[in-house]
Amino acid sequence: MGSFLDVQRQPCKCLTSCAPLRKKGRLDSADDVAPGGAVWNGVGMREVIQKAAVLIEALPYIQRFKDETVVVKFGGSVMDDPSAVSAILKDIAFMACVGLRPVVVHGGGKAISRRMTEAGMRPRFVHGLRVTDQRAIEVVEQVLNNEINPKLVDILESFGCPARGLRGNDVLEVVPRKVRDPDTGEEVSLELVGEVVGVDRAPVEAYLQAGLTPVLSSLGRDAERRVYNVNADEAAAALACELKARKLVFLSDVPGLLREPGRPESLISTLPAKEVVELVRSSVIVGGMLPKVQGGIRALQAGVNKVHIIDARFPHSLLLELFTDKGVGTEIVP
Repeated sequence: MGSFLDVQRQPCKCLTSCAPLRKKGRLDSADDVAPGGAVWNGVGMREVIQKAAVLIEALPYIQRFKDETVVVKFGGSVMDDPSAVSAILKDIAFMACVGLRPVVVHGGGKAISRRMTEAGMRPRFVHGLRVTDQRAIEVVEQVLNNEINPKLVDILESFGCPARGLRGNDVLEVVPRKVRDPDTGEEVSLELVGEVVGVDRAPVEAYLQAGLTPVLSSLGRDAERRVYNVNADEAAAALACELKARKLVFLSDVPGLLREPGRPESLISTLPAKEVVELVRSSVIVGGMLPKVQGGIRALQAGVNKVHIIDARFPHSLLLELFTDKGVGTEIVP
């Protein structure tokens, strides 16, 4: 990933006041000289102004969102890109540094499928939900709770963001999820796949009150404390509802909601919740977007102010969506 701004410096045209400073290595270009002759030591003036403008644009958003909870969910293909994961977590560390209260919810995506394949198990999905038997849940729990979760915590802390991992099965209460086979219409058991029916907010709130960023895996438990796999979008939405979060952010591998799949220029920047039903009916919202949008609607109904869907692959998309006037993804509003 390149630097934030790549500014091509031009040779200084000033032959008087700048020359002695250039000989001493203190000036690089004419951009280092402000109007009236003031000198900016060693940094391009245009670059400085541009960076300051970004900070000034972010200021009212930072003030508005201070001490507010923002639930951020990511998983899927982005988990396979270490640089993208690092960039996301750096953005989250920034959010915590300027006074927001981020809560991270993560899945495992392809890492789980790879581990199952290595163990001789064939992943099977119905309506995008992984069919999870007892042998599979042991793999899912190992990957999410013991590998991905502590790694994300370590990366956050490497950016100076105090964080703590939480096992989703210590927070999310579930019942077995049932779906209908799209071909036969018959009810299909997903075995150990859960539907969230309750959230124990106490451990999450305890970490937030202590100034720590909670990082939650997408697992749940039933009344007998059996562990279930949970769709990470659903887990994030349920947590945002319970915490009365200011915002819920879904990080994806597409720019947001597109009216025409495959055409980024058809991005829907702002979507009123009342228009969602028609977009689902017309197959604009399909596949992996469905649980995001459905969870987002539930979150809005529970009092979350806005729901955002953004492309995690785009550098600093999280900060650009939250702290700039235009944003870069789709916002769903009440």
